[in-house]
Amino acid sequence: MVTSDQRRRQLAREKYARQQERREERRRKAKQRNIVIAASLAVVLAAGGAVYASVALTGDSKDSDSVAGDTPTTAAPTPTQSESAAPEPKMAVDAKATYTMTLKTNEGDIAIAMDAAKTPRTVNSFHHLAAKKYFDGSKCHRLTTDGIFVLQCGDPTGQGTGGPGYNIPDENLDALGKAGADGKVTYPAGTVAMANTGQPGTGGSQFFLVYKDSKLPPSYTPFGKMDAAGLKAVKDVAAAGGVDGASDGAPKKPVTVEKATVAKK
Repeated sequence: MVTSDQRRRQLAREKYARQQERREERRRKAKQRNIVIAASLAVVLAAGGAVYASVALTGDSKDSDSVAGDTPTTAAPTPTQSESAAPEPKMAVDAKATYTMTLKTNEGDIAIAMDAAKTPRTVNSFHHLAAKKYFDGSKCHRLTTDGIFVLQCGDPTGQGTGGPGYNIPDENLDALGKAGADGKVTYPAGTVAMANTGQPGTGGSQFFLVYKDSKLPPSYTPFGKMDAAGLKAVKDVAAAGGVDGASDGAPKKPVTVEKATVAKK
């Protein structure tokens, strides 16, 4: 029989474990907020902001990427990586063709049209990763609903700390026109673009889905466009907001990429 004293000690241990879990979660979120990607900008993320640190397929952290919050503040260090940990995959796509990347998610399918003539190495990377089922079962870990309007996906860890272990170069950066006096261009609703560390040539596997026109530096490869059904699905996720009402963090309505495929049109 469990005595009242033993029961009190058990409850105390359980309370302590819960407190430790909450402290660890706060530390993790604080660490994520300290690593951001606004090119030539240092930013502070709102509570729950996500980081994109690219890692090898084995899970060893090597380089880092993220998509930005957009509030300039005092300078903060941004992780960089001079060399990729793994080689970029060899070209296996037709550089003159168009491709469709289909993300089957629990919130609806998102079809993304990609033009390999404009972004051959980006399309090739997604073709390679999708064939390896790299994205299958991954969560879209970051939603921003203030300043910029994007849902960020592509991290198999679901934490904003995963990537393929190699970098791909920036492509098609002039597609959205010249930057204005603020150094930014408009990424129209429906655009799909690569996340990066804020440094040139640091794209990995993470990407962001723009659900409302967003002003950003022209530093993120725009490689695709969502179909109408996909854009609506992302808008519906955004309408639910972030966890605990955060404007930059995990979406309140969880999004899981159940399967990703890339096919030539």
